Amino acid sequence: MDQVKRFDLDKKPVKEKFFLTPLAYLLSFPTVWKRKLIVNKVNMKGLKPPYILLATHHAFIDFKVTTAAIFPRRANYIVAIDGFIGREWLLRNVGAICKRKFTNDLKLFKQIKYSLEELKNIVAIYPEARYTLVGTTAILPDSLAKMVKVLKQPVAVLNMHGNYLTQPQWNLAMRKVPLAADLTQIITKDEIKVLSVDEINRRIHDAFVYDEYQWQKDHQIKIDFANRAKGLHQVLYQCPSCLAESQMDSDKDQLWCNACGKSYTMDVYGQLKANQGVTEFSHIPDWYEFERSQVSKQIEEKTYAIEDEVRIEALPNAKGYMPLGKGKLIHDLNGFRVEGDELGKPLLIVKEPLAMYSLHIEYDYLGKGDCIDISTLDNSYYIYPLNHKNIVTKMHFATEELYKIEKEKLQNS
Repeated sequence: MDQVKRFDLDKKPVKEKFFLTPLAYLLSFPTVWKRKLIVNKVNMKGLKPPYILLATHHAFIDFKVTTAAIFPRRANYIVAIDGFIGREWLLRNVGAICKRKFTNDLKLFKQIKYSLEELKNIVAIYPEARYTLVGTTAILPDSLAKMVKVLKQPVAVLNMHGNYLTQPQWNLAMRKVPLAADLTQIITKDEIKVLSVDEINRRIHDAFVYDEYQWQKDHQIKIDFANRAKGLHQVLYQCPSCLAESQMDSDKDQLWCNACGKSYTMDVYGQLKANQGVTEFSHIPDWYEFERSQVSKQIEEKTYAIEDEVRIEALPNAKGYMPLGKGKLIHDLNGFRVEGDELGKPLLIVKEPLAMYSLHIEYDYLGKGDCIDISTLDNSYYIYPLNHKNIVTKMHFATEELYKIEKEKLQNS
């Protein structure tokens, strides 16, 4: 593995090549026109590049909505390394900047600074770093407000609606959903000089609040899609009735527990109703947060621990995944420990709780099964549990809750 060429994270970003701009528009505008995208712009008058654009992250269609929202301007986009596979030349020449997920990367900061100060461009950042799992705001990094303060550029937020409902991460089949977005300048050039980091942080978090199921319900958006609940059990993995974990299943508009038999129907407005008995959670994000509380409780009681045999793949560059065979994964109160073989050399990845504030997960990734992605600064490892069923959502909760607990301990000390 030492001989394998790594992705060049030092190569300077460029402005989008002029001959690729028509292609970007061709790929974006027919989709957003068909979905009747409405962009509500607030406090944007007179704002010109360079500036930082922070955007919510729901689905692949986000990039098309962003293209339309900032038209006729173009941007440098932060893109995860898996997005570069097989198309590095194209992405580099449309101005993309590569990032390995959930790593503390000073090189990324330098690339953003260069794009703003030298290229005089918009830099589009999706700080949630992964698609939302249930259409609500994911955790934002602590460093975001500090970075904004240091860069001294205006900040706008693009809060999108309908993207998640069009293609939720747990079922990628496309639904027909109208799209909307709020594009708001939350910090001006003059304000950035005087605002505290705490105030910048507050403004960013306030602008990032969203709940797509509530938005669907409020606007009475009917999604009459036959398989609208299929795959939902991957997110809602714990039964709220009998508390069994990883026994949930789903198909068509139904969600049920194989342990106790309780079942639910998802209606065309995204609400759940028990087929018999009490409906514990009609609002999907409430069920999701209930699961988080259950994981937090296990951590407090010191009972949280997952161990499994895993299949490991590496992504050192944009050429594709390298199979590394089988290994062992432990996730407990001490964080992650992954052991395996890396092309003849022992592989050991250790991530203590404070090393990762969240975790990138995938459901049935590329048809190969559920996986988690743990990255170092020069490699990304895609790790597939082989025995535990439907466990990655729980590991994502545990990663976030362990980080919060250890962060609080550090602050108190």
